[in-house]
Amino acid sequence: MSANPMEFDPGPAAAMPIGPMPASPIPPPRPPAPRQVNMLEAKTQLSRLVEAIETGEHSEIVIARSGRPVARLTTLDTARRGRCLGVAYGQFTAPDSIDSANPQIAGLFGPQS
Repeated sequence: MSANPMEFDPGPAAAMPIGPMPASPIPPPRPPAPRQVNMLEAKTQLSRLVEAIETGEHSEIVIARSGRPVARLTTLDTARRGRCLGVAYGQFTAPDSIDSANPQIAGLFGPQS
């Protein structure tokens, strides 16, 4: 403590290193548990359950029989289709002179052996 009462004494906090904060020991929150419905509800409300999956209201719905999970209702992973060659065949025509600049373009890449 300094002799002058108007002076500020930072104390031990001034000795703390300045830099990035250490990683938080608190884990990130877990995603919500999937909704669980019984077999009778699943049979009578199937359209609504599928709609809830489609709209993203639920990512997964577990169907249980006598309180024991037996099935899972979730979205399908749709496989991305690859490129389809020839999809525009016949829709475009190339001019007859399309290859006329080939020797000039090849010369840009240096002498050919």
